[in-house]
Amino acid sequence: MKYYLIAGEASGDLHGSNLMKALNEEDTNAQFRFFGGDLMHSVGGSLVKHYREMAFMGIVNVILNLKTIGRNLEFCRKDILQFQPDVIILIDYPGFNLRVAEFAKKNNIRVFYYISPKIWAWKEYRVKKIKAFVDEMFTIFPFETAFYKKHGMDVQYVGNPLMDSLEEFKNEALTKAEFLQKNNMDTRPVVALLAGSRVQEIKRTLPLMVKIAGEYPDFQFVVAGVKSVDSELYQKYLQNSSIQIIYKQTYDLLNNAHTALVASGTAALETALFDVPQTVVYRVEGGWVTDFVFRNIIFTMAGVSLPNIIMDREIVREYIQVKMTFKNVKEEMHKLLFDEQYRKKIKADYLRLKKFMGEPGCSQRAAKKMFSLLK
Repeated sequence: MKYYLIAGEASGDLHGSNLMKALNEEDTNAQFRFFGGDLMHSVGGSLVKHYREMAFMGIVNVILNLKTIGRNLEFCRKDILQFQPDVIILIDYPGFNLRVAEFAKKNNIRVFYYISPKIWAWKEYRVKKIKAFVDEMFTIFPFETAFYKKHGMDVQYVGNPLMDSLEEFKNEALTKAEFLQKNNMDTRPVVALLAGSRVQEIKRTLPLMVKIAGEYPDFQFVVAGVKSVDSELYQKYLQNSSIQIIYKQTYDLLNNAHTALVASGTAALETALFDVPQTVVYRVEGGWVTDFVFRNIIFTMAGVSLPNIIMDREIVREYIQVKMTFKNVKEEMHKLLFDEQYRKKIKADYLRLKKFMGEPGCSQRAAKKMFSLLK
C-alpha cells in the first residue's frame, strides 16, 4: 500500500521512523512518501520536505512566515494528489496537519492521526475538526481515550512510542566509560542541556542555560545538539564557555547525566524516563501578556511539560515565560545538584510516571492495527 506521512518536528520524525519500520514488517509492499526528517529518510521512501523547513513556533513567528506555511501546504496538497496514497498518516503538528486532513476528506483519501495533538491541554475546539476529517485516531496516553470519549469519539490506544525508542536504545547504549571517552569528557558529573529542536527555542533557552552553567564549574555541562540547526547558532552562545556540544547522542547523554535543564516538550518526558532530575524552561513572544493569557485562559492542565500533565500535578519544576529568570532557575538547579532528598522525591515520582506509560511495542501495535483497517 501507499502511505503518505507528515511529521513537522524532530519528535515526529523519530516516531514516524519507528512506525514506518513496523509498517514494513506488516506490509511487504509498503511505499512511503513523507514530510519528515533524517530518521524517516533512513527507513526508505521519498522525503518530500524536511521538517526544518516547517518548524515555526510562537504567534509572531507564525505570522511572519504565513506565506511560507501557505506554500508548503499548497505543495503538500498537490503532491498528495499526484501520489494518490491509500492513507495519509498525520503525526501531531496540528496547525498544518488538520488542514491536510480537511483537504484529504474532500478528496476521499483516508486519514489516520498517529499521536494526537495536545488539544486536551489547549485549543480543545480542534476536536470538532478531528471528528469531521480524521477516520482513525491513534492515541499514546491513557487519559486521551477518556478525553475523546467525552467528545463522542472512539480512539485506538496503542501505548507510547517513547517506550519503543528507549527499548531500542538499551540494545546499543554505551557504558559511561565509553561515553566519556568517545566525547573527550572528564569524570565530573554531567548536566544535560536540552535547549529544544527549533531555532526559536534555542535562541530563547540556551543563553540562560549557558549563564547557569557558569555558576557550577564542578559539573560539566553538555548541550544535546540538533543536526537540523545551523552549528553557528550554537557557537554564538557557547564560544566563550567551556560547554561542550554533542550530536546524535541525546539518549546516551541522558543515560549518563546527573541532572538536566530542559526546554519543555518531548525532551522533558524523555528526561524523566531516564530518571534524570530536571528543571523545565520555556519562553515564547509576548512577555507577561502572553503569560497571563496562557495561564488563565488557554491552558488548564497541571503544567506545560508532559511529566506534569501525565501525572496531573507538578513533579518537575517549570519556569515558563516571565518566571524563566536566572534567579529562579539557579535556585532550582542548586537543589537538583546538591539536595539528595529532593532528587529522591523526583525519582520516586518518575517511577509512578513510568507505570502510566505502559509497555514497549507501540509502533508494532499501531502498524498492525493500521494495516488491518486498510485491508
